[in-house]
Amino acid sequence: MENETIKEYLSSIKNYPLLSAEEEQALSKKIQKGDKAALQKLINSNLRLVLSVAKKMKTSQSNIMDLIQEGNMGLMIAAQKFSSAFKTRFSTYAYPWIAQYMLRFLNTKSSFITLPHRKELIIRKIQNAQSYFFQQHGREQTIQELALFLGLEEEKVIEYLSYSYTVASLDLEANDEGSSATIGDLIADNTYNPEELLARNETKEYIRSMMSKLSKNEQTVLWYRYNLDGDMHTKTLREISKIIGVSPEAVRQTEIRAVKHMKQLVSNY
Repeated sequence: MENETIKEYLSSIKNYPLLSAEEEQALSKKIQKGDKAALQKLINSNLRLVLSVAKKMKTSQSNIMDLIQEGNMGLMIAAQKFSSAFKTRFSTYAYPWIAQYMLRFLNTKSSFITLPHRKELIIRKIQNAQSYFFQQHGREQTIQELALFLGLEEEKVIEYLSYSYTVASLDLEANDEGSSATIGDLIADNTYNPEELLARNETKEYIRSMMSKLSKNEQTVLWYRYNLDGDMHTKTLREISKIIGVSPEAVRQTEIRAVKHMKQLVSNY
């Protein structure tokens, strides 16, 4: 049954002609000027790319048409953002976008890390809101906008975003043009960079010297709120309030004062 569906879908999209590099460049320039017809042409001509990626990423638990639907959303975003200045074929640029949307869908179907059902629902709600906002406005939502849209506190939004993740194999091909390059090959090796390490250490020392002039509570609040201890989880106002023995509101006021004092110290440095 699924094979028949794929045949019907392929039959409906195979009439859209493939584009040359020059045609892609010309369309991208029109798209940047708001040409909707050019946008639709670039999308339609690459629907077969989505089908190809979906075949590679399909699992026994997933439906390939669901993957295609999610991949088409990634394709649309890529088409809107593609620029002739990138000096690359559109398929190379669009592949990560398509794969990202498919992986996000697969992630909601089979989690490698088990989360409570309520948290999974909220995370999915946040992801849908982000996707909807981007399609409407062409940019990422700020935390404030996302919190207002969902009716949640900003702290809660940040907390739930920290639970959201995508799992992908580093052996997954980085594009669909027959290259042997994988996603793992594209990850920069920053295990040791002397210049970056020196700059990071100098910045830490500078921050420590400035913070030493603050009160103890102000130092503690900034330390945890801005994750200066390198912890994977930035502490919330409530968590910090338990550490220093004051109310969350008192922590918030302390943070405001500490940031103000730091700005004054930096300007006078």
